[in-house]
Amino acid sequence: MHATLDTVLTTPAVRFQGVMRHFGTVKAVDGVDLAIQPGEFFAMLGPSGSGKTTCLRLIAGFEQPDAGHIDIFGETVEGLPPYRRAVNTVFQDYALFPHLSVGENVAYGLRVRGVGRAERDKLAREALAMVKLAGMEGRRPVQLSGGQRQRVALARALVVRPKVLLLDEPLGALDLKLREEMQVELKNLQRALGLTFVFVTHDQSEALSMADRVAVFNEGRIVQVGPPEEVYERPATRFVAGFVGSANVLGAAQAAALGAAERPCSLRPEKIALLGPGDPVPEGAALVEADVLDVSYQGPVRRVAARCASGLTLTAAVPASGPRVAPGEGVRLAIPRAAIEPMEGEG
Repeated sequence: MHATLDTVLTTPAVRFQGVMRHFGTVKAVDGVDLAIQPGEFFAMLGPSGSGKTTCLRLIAGFEQPDAGHIDIFGETVEGLPPYRRAVNTVFQDYALFPHLSVGENVAYGLRVRGVGRAERDKLAREALAMVKLAGMEGRRPVQLSGGQRQRVALARALVVRPKVLLLDEPLGALDLKLREEMQVELKNLQRALGLTFVFVTHDQSEALSMADRVAVFNEGRIVQVGPPEEVYERPATRFVAGFVGSANVLGAAQAAALGAAERPCSLRPEKIALLGPGDPVPEGAALVEADVLDVSYQGPVRRVAARCASGLTLTAAVPASGPRVAPGEGVRLAIPRAAIEPMEGEG
C-alpha cells in the first residue's frame, strides 16, 4: 500500500514509544514517549544522568533499547547499526582524525560509503563552504581554533546528507562569546537546510535560545515538552521551575494568599516589581511587604532576596537602573497574579 500524502507529512522524524534503557539497576531511560517533527530544531535538556544523552545514543544506534519502539521517518530502527540509519552525530570533542587534513576529515564518511575521489572532494568543499571554512581543506585539525574544529565536525556530519542531525553538547568546549556566536550560526544553518536537528544540552539558555521545542529530562523521564516560552513561563513541575532558569516556588497556601489558585505554583523573579515609596500598586497585582536579605548585581539586573512577614522568601530580578536597596531595608513588592503559574506535580 502506498502512503498517502497526509501520512507522509505527519510521519515524525523520530518517534519513541515506551522506550526503556537500563544499565544494571540504573534506569537511564524509563518509559520515554516522544515525537520529533521533520525540520524541527529539538532540544533535549537536563542535568547529567537525566537520560538525554542516552536517548540521543538510542537514536544514533550506539545503544539499543531494552523495551519500547524507535522509528526514524517511519522506519523501525531497533537492531539497525548506526551506519544504516539516516542520522549522523556531532560530538562535543569533535572526534577529528589528527593525521588527516580538514578536507579528508570531512570526506571520510563519503570514502567509507564508496564515493569516488573527485565527487567526495567536491562535496567536502561544498560542506566546508556551508560552515564558512572555504579554502581550509589542506589544513590539519591542530592548526585550527576550537570553533573551527567544531565547524569541521559539523561539515563532516552534514556531507553525508543525513535526514536527522544529532548534536551531543557540541558547543560545550567553546568559550562564552564563541558559543553564543555558534548558537546563532547553528540555528541559521538548520533553517537554511530544513534538516531535523536533535540537540542535547545541560545549558538551559542554549535550549531556550535555539530550539523550536524543548524536552526537559529528569531521572530518565521527560517531565515537560513544549516551545521554549511555554516551558519557561509555565513550568509543569517544581523540577522544571528550578532547572529552566530560576523560579520562586510557592506552596498551595502561599499561592492562595496572593490571590492565585490554591495549589503549588511558580513565580519567575523578573515578574516581581520593586515599588518605590508612594508608587501605586499595579492593577491585578498583590502587594507584599518584605525585608531585604541580600542584593546581588548581575549586569542589567539586580537580584533581591527578601523575606515576607509570612516567612516566605522571594527573589526578585529588578532593573539595575532602578531604586537601590540594601540588606535590612523594608521593601514593597508587586506580584502580578497572572504571573503565578500553577504546577502539575513535583517531579
